[in-house]
Amino acid sequence: MPDRMPAVISSAVEGLVDEAVAKRLIFEAGGKAGPVYGKNGKSLLKQRINAYNQAARHSPWFVLLDLNHEFDCPPPLRSAWLPRPSFNLCFRIAVREVEAWLLADRQRFASFFQIPLSTIPTDPETIDNPKELVVNLAGR
Repeated sequence: MPDRMPAVISSAVEGLVDEAVAKRLIFEAGGKAGPVYGKNGKSLLKQRINAYNQAARHSPWFVLLDLNHEFDCPPPLRSAWLPRPSFNLCFRIAVREVEAWLLADRQRFASFFQIPLSTIPTDPETIDNPKELVVNLAGR
């Protein structure tokens, strides 16, 4: 039996780090990353979310954005932005920022940036500004 071709999944993200994370998540889920839209901040994603949702009626889509401090938790943001998501739209919200997800893999992060493991917080989702911390740690 021939191998099945992976689904091509379009995505929309806030920026370049989010693009890399989205592509990796799509790959890990067994898909193939298609075109990536947005990459110019959260406000652009918000303006275009309905168009992405419409596109997801015809093909798979993945939208990834940061919670930041807009809401206390993801469900109210999801309800405000996307009350009726299309079946083919995977809408994910990183608490606080996608950089917290990177910090959560402390071992690999420390190894990649060649920094002591002790410099990486054990609970990165409680950090007020994970992006700033990643930049500071990477600069060491």
